[in-house]
Amino acid sequence: MADTRNADLTFGATDYLVHLAPINTASPTAFADPAAPWVNLGWVATDGGTFTIEEESQDVNAAGSLEPIRTLMTRSTKSLQVTFLEGLNPVVRSLYDNVPIEDLAPTDGVTSYAFPDKPNDLRYAYVFDTVDGDKRMRFYMPNGKVVERGDEQPQTEDVMNVQMTFRFYKGATSAAVTRSIDYADIDVSSFFPAAP
Repeated sequence: MADTRNADLTFGATDYLVHLAPINTASPTAFADPAAPWVNLGWVATDGGTFTIEEESQDVNAAGSLEPIRTLMTRSTKSLQVTFLEGLNPVVRSLYDNVPIEDLAPTDGVTSYAFPDKPNDLRYAYVFDTVDGDKRMRFYMPNGKVVERGDEQPQTEDVMNVQMTFRFYKGATSAAVTRSIDYADIDVSSFFPAAP
């Protein structure tokens, strides 16, 4: 087998961008900068985002066999954790505090709002772009919401980080998660041999 190792296929994020739009907004054209109604959520910590797929299964056991006769996939959850650095960004604040964005509109520079007693089910479409020079990766999620929030800690030694975990669900017409990859000018044709 040919040696297909290529250092150009390594990927290290030099930038990480998160955009939000109303639920089920169509994905922007691959790797174009998202335009309205997409909104950028601002600066992200240098560790970028952590994408996780958790799958659960259940074995079906039967008499006459010491091994399961079948395995049922019972769950596949896709989530992404991000630490935002703009603690006063109205969109970030809205997601973390679980209040509609319009509740944060200031009057004379000030806003006040109550945290909901019963959690709101605020859902949006998301785009997560990772950049490494000319190489790019994009996650598009048409239907997601914040399911976990990190501790909030204003401090004197660093900016107040706002950490959230997003969970993604199937959209009205698309999968829960779609990944796009721009290989830039890297030739990956050797990974896809021609059919006989």
